[in-house]
Amino acid sequence: MEEFIFGTLATDPLKLIHYRAARRGLHHQHELHPRDPLPGEPITITVSVGPNLDAEQVVCYYTTDGSQPAGSKGVAHHGQAAQLQLESVEWDTLAWGYLQRWTGVLPPQPENTIIRYQIGAWSGDAPEVFADWPLVKAASEHAAAAYFRGEPIPDDLHIGDPHQPHTFTCPVDRFAPPAWAHDAVIYHIFVDRFFPGQGRDWLQTDDLNGFCGGTLWGVAEKLDYIQELGANCIWLSPIFVSSTHHGYDVTDYDHVEPRLGGDEALRHLIEAAHGRGLRVILDIALNHLSDQHPYFQSALNKENSPYRGWFTFDDSDVGYRSFFGVATMPQLNVNNLDARRWLLDVGRYWIREFGIDGYRLDVADGPGPDFWTDFWHACKGENADLFCFGEVVDAPDIQRHYVGRLDGLLNFHVCDMLRRTFAAQEWTEAEFERFLERHTRYFPAGFLMPTFIDNHDMDRFLFAAGGDKAALRRAAQVQMRLPHPPVIYYGTEVGITQAKSSREGLGLHINRVPMLWDDEQDHELLAFYRALIQERKAAR
Repeated sequence: MEEFIFGTLATDPLKLIHYRAARRGLHHQHELHPRDPLPGEPITITVSVGPNLDAEQVVCYYTTDGSQPAGSKGVAHHGQAAQLQLESVEWDTLAWGYLQRWTGVLPPQPENTIIRYQIGAWSGDAPEVFADWPLVKAASEHAAAAYFRGEPIPDDLHIGDPHQPHTFTCPVDRFAPPAWAHDAVIYHIFVDRFFPGQGRDWLQTDDLNGFCGGTLWGVAEKLDYIQELGANCIWLSPIFVSSTHHGYDVTDYDHVEPRLGGDEALRHLIEAAHGRGLRVILDIALNHLSDQHPYFQSALNKENSPYRGWFTFDDSDVGYRSFFGVATMPQLNVNNLDARRWLLDVGRYWIREFGIDGYRLDVADGPGPDFWTDFWHACKGENADLFCFGEVVDAPDIQRHYVGRLDGLLNFHVCDMLRRTFAAQEWTEAEFERFLERHTRYFPAGFLMPTFIDNHDMDRFLFAAGGDKAALRRAAQVQMRLPHPPVIYYGTEVGITQAKSSREGLGLHINRVPMLWDDEQDHELLAFYRALIQERKAAR
């Protein structure tokens, strides 16, 4: 089954590029022990030196007071320096060279400390090189973008400046997912496609790349339906001001898109949902924004703009780093401290002013674990009962870097295997169970990984299964017995499918069809879902 789930790792050549990029230069990649340190525990840092780099000395410069560390050639200019020792030399066939592994120990810290650190290496009089370079994420996206454009994959994957230090963060705390999240049943709503509300009809239902007319008022009118389904948490697609139907390119983070009902509609929905014991989670993209956002327009048109450093301008065809090379979605430079502070303020604002219950964090692997450490602490400071989970479409070893930095991640690997087993029937259920047992052991039990069988960026499960509702029922049965919170993409429970595959070049929006209501719904399937959810709740 060919599916665009793991985009930068979709083919064997792309996997190899990702692998080799992670073994060139100096790499730390958040390799810590323990992975999520508690107060009073020493922390071992591990660093790898690739076959293309000479290193006689490796040093960690760090602070524990929230400030930025600084140092060079083993001397801390701000903070402290810890020397690392050469631990081992290993041969790597795919990298075709020897890797060195260096380790060092940072001293135990008190609760709610954020250690900030940089790692440098050098040999003799050569300039110091800092981890992580090249940037594996950027290199993989660069290669994948070329591959899917039908262009040769570039040989030069040196994305970034090896002499500019990256600041890692290591939180020392006792934060954990809120108790309610363990028992959450999440209903994922694409707002423009759910229900118009206020007695209005759909604007139109043919152009799925245009506006169909769903609103937050409409969601509020359907809370009975959501509650009767058995869901106790609503995940809303982005509701911020945006000129597109999907809303992932934001032009104003301080207000709700008027087309969806504006600020008033969101306040009404949250109040009504909370009155029924339902939680409300917002989907937010902080990796990138719209090219029409005033901050980007200032940065683009004024070289002396205070926002110039909030973005990364380069010599690419677009002229700046963007989400998968899409010019309308410039990527934010979260290493710029002013940009980072602004994004943390955005996160706090919707908690403080609207009382939201959590965030689904779009493209969380863009900003990376270090940014989310700060974001998680900022949000938990506003409401310790908040649930923050990310979208990291990557290999499990990369996903595990987010342990201790977020409450959890969406479980793309289980989604992929559920679809392979029950929609494509490429795997047996025994193979799925073997994968599931190992996958579950790989991650800490307290790290929540919501499961799903389809979402807004892939073909509907029922379409992928060739319309086989028995396959959908079996996949749903398995999903509902898994330990982590289940996510139901709106309409899956009533038999929504789509006309054609997104793999035909029609775009990801092809599955975002308007919700079916009343007699258009498959009531037998809906009753099946309701019973499954009640069985899940009774068993917990």
